[in-house]
Amino acid sequence: MTQSSVETGTTAEGAGPCPPARLSRLDRYFHISERGSTVSREVRGGITTFMAMCYILLLNPLILSGPDAERHTLGHGALITATALAAALCTLLMGLVGKVPLALAAGLGVSGVLAAQVAPHMTWPQAMGMCVLYGAVIVLLAVTGLRELIMNAIPQPLKHAITMGIGMFIALIGLVKAGFVHAAAGGGGPVTLGPAGELAGWPVLIFCITLLCVLMLQARKVPGAILIGIVAGTVLAVVVNAVGHLPPKTWQNGAPELRGSAVSMPDFSLFGHVAFGGWGTLGGMSVAMTVFTLVLAGFFDAMATIIGVGTQAGLTDDKGRMPGLSRALLIDGAGGAVGGVAGASGQTVFLESATGVGEGARTGLSSVITGLFFTACLFFTPLTRIVPGEVAAAALVVIGAMMMSNARHVDWGDNAVAVPAFLTVVLMPFTYSITAGVGAGIIAHTAIRTAEGKWREPGFFLWGLTVVFGVYFALHPIEEWLGVT
Repeated sequence: MTQSSVETGTTAEGAGPCPPARLSRLDRYFHISERGSTVSREVRGGITTFMAMCYILLLNPLILSGPDAERHTLGHGALITATALAAALCTLLMGLVGKVPLALAAGLGVSGVLAAQVAPHMTWPQAMGMCVLYGAVIVLLAVTGLRELIMNAIPQPLKHAITMGIGMFIALIGLVKAGFVHAAAGGGGPVTLGPAGELAGWPVLIFCITLLCVLMLQARKVPGAILIGIVAGTVLAVVVNAVGHLPPKTWQNGAPELRGSAVSMPDFSLFGHVAFGGWGTLGGMSVAMTVFTLVLAGFFDAMATIIGVGTQAGLTDDKGRMPGLSRALLIDGAGGAVGGVAGASGQTVFLESATGVGEGARTGLSSVITGLFFTACLFFTPLTRIVPGEVAAAALVVIGAMMMSNARHVDWGDNAVAVPAFLTVVLMPFTYSITAGVGAGIIAHTAIRTAEGKWREPGFFLWGLTVVFGVYFALHPIEEWLGVT
C-alpha cells in the first residue's frame, strides 16, 4: 500500500476505505479517512488557520492595553503571553475533545466590551472575573442542551445565509486589514477605496499580488494554494521592505522583519489573577447588563461561526445539524472562563478557521496543529510579526468568496425566505457585527411568518431568540428607561 493510500484510507487498488483495524491510531481517533481528509491536509489546514489568525497576538494586546493600561499595570509582553496561552489551550481542547477544525482565540468583540465598558470601572482581576462569569453562563447553556437546541431551531435557509454573511464579513475584514477599504473622511460614502479614494503604498500592492496569486493557484487546482500564497506574499513583503528600507509605520502591524532575538521567555504575570465581587460601585443592574452583553458577544458570534465553518467543512447534515456539536459548544463556552483565568479576555471560535477548512481541514487534527503553533508562540513571539497583516488579509478575502457559494441553497424567489436571508447577509458586513446580522434575520423570519398566519412555525426557541434579539437591539433605550448608564 502506498503512502497516499494510507493517508486517504483506501486500498492500493482503490477498492474503498481500509478496514478500521488497518487504519492508524491517529486516523481512527480523529476520523480522518471517514471525513474524506488526509493527515497532510489536516497539517496544512492547521498551519493555514494559524497564519490567518496569528494577528490576534498583536491586536488583542493592543485593544486591552488601552487608556487604562497604566492603571491596570498591563505589560505588553504579559498580554501577548496571555493571548497565546489561552488560544493554545482552547484550540488544543477543541481539537482533542471536540475533534472539529475550529480554532479559538480572544474574541475581539468581547475584548472591546471589556476594554471600553468593564475595565474602566473595576480592577483587572474583577474584569477577568466578569469573563469567567459569562463563560460559566454559556457553559451552563451548553450542558443543559439549550445552546444546541437553539442552534438547531434556526431554519436551514437562515443557516446558509449566516454562512454567506460570515463570508462577506470575512472578506470585509480582509479588505480593511489590507488597507484596500477605509472609512471615508469628509463626505462621500461611509467607506472608500484606500485612505483617500485611491490605493497607495507597497502593503496594498503586496496584498493585491498575494490575492491574485492565491486565486490563480486555485484556478489551477494547486493543493495548498492559500498557504503557498501566504508564504509567497510574506517573502515578497520581506524583500520589498529590506530593499526599499520602508519605515515600520508603512505596515499595519509593523515591518515584516525579525527584530532582535527570535526567542523570548513567556511572561505569565497575568495568569490566575481573577476576582469576584467588589462591584458595588456599579450596581446589580449594571453588572447583569454587562454579563448579558458579554454573553451576547460570545454566544451568538460563536454560534454563527460554528454553523458557517461547520457547513463549509461539510460536517453538517441535510438539516444543518453538526455531529459532536454539543462538545464544540461546551468547549467554546469554556473559552470564556479559560481566557479570564489566563488574563486574555474570553476565547471564542474564530472566523479564520474557515481558511484551514478551505485548505481541506475536516477534523480536530488541524486544530491540534494550530494549537501547537500558538504554544510555540509563547517562546517565539517575535516571529509572529514577520507575516504582515496585509498578506494574511488576502486569505480572508478568498475564503469569503468561497463561502458565498451557499447562495445556491436559498430560494430567492420566496420573500419569506429571501428577505430574512438578505438581511442576515448584508447586515453582518454593514454593521461589522455577526450578532446584528443573525438577530435581524431571525426577527424578520418570525415577523414574516406571523404576518402569513404561520406564527407557530418558528417554534418556541426561535421565538425566544426573537425576544432576546429584540432586547439586544433595544438595549440602549431600555438602559435609559431604567436609569442605567
